[in-house]
Amino acid sequence: MCLLALVLWCTLYCCHGRQVDIEAAKVVQQLHKLASFSDDPFPAVTRVLYTEADMQARQYVKSLMELEDLKVREDAMGNIFGTWQGSDPSLGAVLTGSHCDAIPLAGMYDGTVGVIGAIEALAALKRAGFKPKRNLAVMMFTSEEPTRFKLSCLGSRAMSGALTADVLDAKPDDNGTSFLQAANAVGYGAESHAAVLEASRTPKGSVDYFVELHIEQGPLLEQEGLDIGVVTAIAAPAALEVKFQGDGGHAGAQLMPLRNDAGLAGAELALAVEAHTLATGAMDTVGTTGIFELSPNAINSVPKEARLAIDVRDINGPRRDKVVQAILDSAQSLATKRQVKFEAQMINQDPPTRCADSIQQAIVAAARGLGLTTKHMVSRAYHDSLFMARIAPTGMIFIPCKGGFSHRPDEFASEKDISNGVGVLALTMAQLSEGAWPDSRDEL
Repeated sequence: MCLLALVLWCTLYCCHGRQVDIEAAKVVQQLHKLASFSDDPFPAVTRVLYTEADMQARQYVKSLMELEDLKVREDAMGNIFGTWQGSDPSLGAVLTGSHCDAIPLAGMYDGTVGVIGAIEALAALKRAGFKPKRNLAVMMFTSEEPTRFKLSCLGSRAMSGALTADVLDAKPDDNGTSFLQAANAVGYGAESHAAVLEASRTPKGSVDYFVELHIEQGPLLEQEGLDIGVVTAIAAPAALEVKFQGDGGHAGAQLMPLRNDAGLAGAELALAVEAHTLATGAMDTVGTTGIFELSPNAINSVPKEARLAIDVRDINGPRRDKVVQAILDSAQSLATKRQVKFEAQMINQDPPTRCADSIQQAIVAAARGLGLTTKHMVSRAYHDSLFMARIAPTGMIFIPCKGGFSHRPDEFASEKDISNGVGVLALTMAQLSEGAWPDSRDEL
């Protein structure tokens, strides 16, 4: 038991001999507690925006912030902030955070490590006697996942001005409830979507840096035996919906030469998505037909309608958009070939972003000071950092996750890796804050 206690309490040192104690066992315990707020039993986590489970998680996160004497506030979107005031609050803050909502049947580490771990990072700096110059702040973003309103990163989009009222107006949930109605029902919101967005916009100059801690959601760090991923760029998706419509008919009575099968047009387009993506020759370009629905969806009926939802991602915006155009061109030619009607709609087409060199350098310095190995890498998954980069210089810290698995119940990050990530985050924020350590006249 004593040996276990030693393992669970990890003491880390920065390159200048600064000591930061990360209470890793506490972080893991809090992650397990957070996972209990779920619509599905453990180890699965289902936590959809503004549901009872989400509201319980929000209350828990706020209670952890308050325990560390952070000043808690919430905006109209439901973004939650916990701030440690620095010696010069006139400067922009060093902000960190992630999300706690979870798609159905997800795991307990996606996003949450960057919230619970961030609270511990600030707590560790406090215990070490660090005095920040800039404010240090932790936040929990509202609805990074697109589960309820079919649009990801609602909180960070609102903060950065990348979300408009007409977009929210056009995106009710599956029950017809608007974002405004859902937000107002749980104590957030305002009199209109426009008012919500105006109240949630980040004031210019209020944030100087943003850093997000996250599990990799891929296998590279684990496969290469490396500790920390230093993210250089964040890929962004272009999401589109394509519909084909034919005449349908009886599967036995309608002769093959007379068919205009919408399902076959859809099947060929799904293959075209793969072909156009691979044709770039770039590992960073990925394309997915994530939804393929047929109607009337009966074994004895020729498909009359096909609906495909397609996701194309890349860190290179123009290259991604060429793939999207090639897919649209293929859809048009397949509609002609199969004699079906065709329509397409862009759902979103956000630009990718590059992480700030200054933050990458700070992350590397912190990791080296802790004796940790690093890898510069791109993030192929979507994160709130994509939109925070529109507000301030932004960076991301990745830690390994078992098998690279994410968005499933067996998602896992070890206590050691969590501790490493929290330690690197703490020292990165300390450096960006330009504060002072005890018994030192020099700023960090």
